[in-house]
Amino acid sequence: MINKRNELASSDIFSHIPDSTYLPRWGVLLIDIVLISVAYWTSLWLGEGAFSYRFQPGGVLPAWQQYLILLSVQIGCFWLFHTYSGILRYSTFIDTIKSFIAVFGCGMILILFNLTYHRFTSRQLLLNTVIGIYMPIAFVFLFCLRVGVKTLYEMIYQQSAGSKRVMIYGTKAAGIAIAKMLRSSDNTPFRPAGFIESSDKPERHDIMGMPVFRLSDKLFIWMKTHNVHDIIISPTKMREIKPDQDLQIFIDHGIRILTTPQFTELESEDSSGKQNIGRIESIKIEDLLERPTININTDNVDKILRDKVVLISGAAGSIGSEIVRQVQKFRPKATILIELAESPLHDLTLDLRHLFPDARFIPVIADIRNKERLEQIFSEFRPDVVYHAAAYKHVPLMEDYPNEAIMANVLGTKNMADTAVKYHVERFLMISTDKAVNPTNIMGASKRIAEIYVQSLFNKLHHSDPSCTKFITTRFGNVLGSNGSVIPYFKKQIAAKGPVTVTHPDIIRYFMTIPEACCLVLEASTLGEGGEIFVFDMGRPVKILDLAKNMIRLAGYIPGKDIPIVFTGLRPGEKLYEELLNQKETTIPTQNEKIMVARVREEDYDQVSLLIDQLISLAHANKPFLTVQLMKQIVPEYISNNSIYEQLDQ
Repeated sequence: MINKRNELASSDIFSHIPDSTYLPRWGVLLIDIVLISVAYWTSLWLGEGAFSYRFQPGGVLPAWQQYLILLSVQIGCFWLFHTYSGILRYSTFIDTIKSFIAVFGCGMILILFNLTYHRFTSRQLLLNTVIGIYMPIAFVFLFCLRVGVKTLYEMIYQQSAGSKRVMIYGTKAAGIAIAKMLRSSDNTPFRPAGFIESSDKPERHDIMGMPVFRLSDKLFIWMKTHNVHDIIISPTKMREIKPDQDLQIFIDHGIRILTTPQFTELESEDSSGKQNIGRIESIKIEDLLERPTININTDNVDKILRDKVVLISGAAGSIGSEIVRQVQKFRPKATILIELAESPLHDLTLDLRHLFPDARFIPVIADIRNKERLEQIFSEFRPDVVYHAAAYKHVPLMEDYPNEAIMANVLGTKNMADTAVKYHVERFLMISTDKAVNPTNIMGASKRIAEIYVQSLFNKLHHSDPSCTKFITTRFGNVLGSNGSVIPYFKKQIAAKGPVTVTHPDIIRYFMTIPEACCLVLEASTLGEGGEIFVFDMGRPVKILDLAKNMIRLAGYIPGKDIPIVFTGLRPGEKLYEELLNQKETTIPTQNEKIMVARVREEDYDQVSLLIDQLISLAHANKPFLTVQLMKQIVPEYISNNSIYEQLDQ
């Protein structure tokens, strides 16, 4: 029986009906007139047969004259309340109210006419009992027409070819709103089949005539039996749950997870009265990894940025460009964009001038390794706050080119820091990485050396001048969607039907969204008094193999069957897991629970500065082994892994 019903549902017998044109207004009015005519003659028959001669003294007009009077008044009420202007298949509660007011308003007008007419003539236009009976009957007829057409249309549309049945995850207002809009929208192939309740409340029988299930085997058996392979979850529901945990059960069962735009982005009713639900699309892996919204103290950020000149190095990069955007919320006097890559800086500038037409942006092509160029920039624009995001970050590449890592990450940071001190910058915030903790690669070690330099520089300056530039460092892990990160790489491999390459089955990483990371950077820049290294709460680590499998499933494929996963081995300098703190370090909480201060060993600036100058000279002379050897002297915990420089550790 179920197979026959599914076969009928997938046929094209009814497929033309949802696309048929709407009944014109005069057609709806004509049907309403027929219904109220039937209601009148039914009321007349009931009224005269049961009550009229007993309760209605005096004569009345002939029945056909009564009918014409009622019809005229009723049509006038229809016109006044526009009951015929809606489309029957999209009737709403408002349409029902209009019909009710039109019918009962007509009845009240007729009773008023009766009283006035009877006062002067001792006769009645219509029988009051007929009017009393007519009103509920006429309303029921009009109501049944609209509800009947709406229900029939929805039933037919549900069974039409190309209509895909989906479950709605959540039974609160947002989920019910999605179900209603799916039912009333023509611009989506999805039709609601039921609801999923994630709470422990007793399972209700139905909502909107559709079943409600809790997360259980019963749900998945029902979905499989009724050929339902998708669920839709609202953005509101996404904020209430832990996506990476609560949605995993659907991914494991091969169920596609869809989401809708924010309700503020949903299109409003069109001219026909239909609700347009906008674009429904598959959920992204970034949505599963994204964590609840972070709240920061915007007042503190506003104090340090409003009407200030803000300079951002690496402005066109993943982190730098997001910092630029978030800074604009606090209306700085000007934003200086330092970037070496010409095309990305050009594209960013165009986007910024479109998004923030009233803000002042000054794009500057410059290399932070060129101290003379930085001198020109700082002397001309006199920045108050500096966000230093420029760096080389790709571990395997830096393992091949350690000299370049030193020149960009160490010399570049030294140039930026020294110039900031010279031109009395108020705050200098450096973006670091979790790879600087117990580094196993060139990139992480170079960032740790940069951390040591700015921290020791502040400590030396602060002893003699408490009002000196405040140097602050922030560490965090991988950011979702950043240039060269694993997720865009996996997406390309999946689009090419694989294979998806994972370096090691046990490798794990911390992930954070770009907006989340930059939001915490802004907060950290207000919390720091100088010399601190802030670490962020990165949440739970993610196993890269599980990430790859989930991305394959979300794309509609079966891991290992449709798309193979290949293990390529750890890359040079790569380790299985990243740390946010050195084993000898501890943390101190701050007023933001997502941000902690790392207790790190403090280095003497005079000694560190000499070593770093030697390091830069070796890198400039292109002597990689001597360069790395000195790096290990400056950062004793730097132990190479899967690298040609392991021999230096012996």
